[in-house]
Amino acid sequence: MAEQRGQVVVGVADCRVTNEPNSSLITYALGSCIAVAIHDPVSQVAGLLHFMLPESSLDKVKAQQNPYMFADTGVPLLFRQAYQAGAEKKRLVVRTAGGAQVMDAAGMFNIGKRNCLAVRKILWQAGLMISSEAVGGSDARTVRLEVASGRFLLRTAGGQESVMERSGNGILSVNS
Repeated sequence: MAEQRGQVVVGVADCRVTNEPNSSLITYALGSCIAVAIHDPVSQVAGLLHFMLPESSLDKVKAQQNPYMFADTGVPLLFRQAYQAGAEKKRLVVRTAGGAQVMDAAGMFNIGKRNCLAVRKILWQAGLMISSEAVGGSDARTVRLEVASGRFLLRTAGGQESVMERSGNGILSVNS
């Protein structure tokens, strides 16, 4: 984990949870990977997971070594850590980004789509709704979550950073 000016970098197959109000959680270059960002506006607990693959059954040894690599093992850990830090499920704002089709132009493996489906299923089964998302397409994304404000910022390659707002219907709303 690298920290610079209050930024906590979340690497690939990594997760961080914090209640440090002056910090931001950031993860870079989400291709087919998915970032799951959670924020409790009351306790100011924030968490960010960057997972690579949908199911730990794909490689049980790697899943034991690094559960953050997979949606089905990483997402529950993210939430457990947030609850331990003081977050409450009913107050959580959940956002996702990533799931692009970047390395598999022919769509043979559909890792990005499979990742999107996996995280949606896990959250739905846990009774959690996604407040906003920026998934699919073919562009890599970088995301940043500000702990104090809960602002979730998104940048595509060569693009400007934009704020992802929570929308009433759960559909992505991006404002510059």
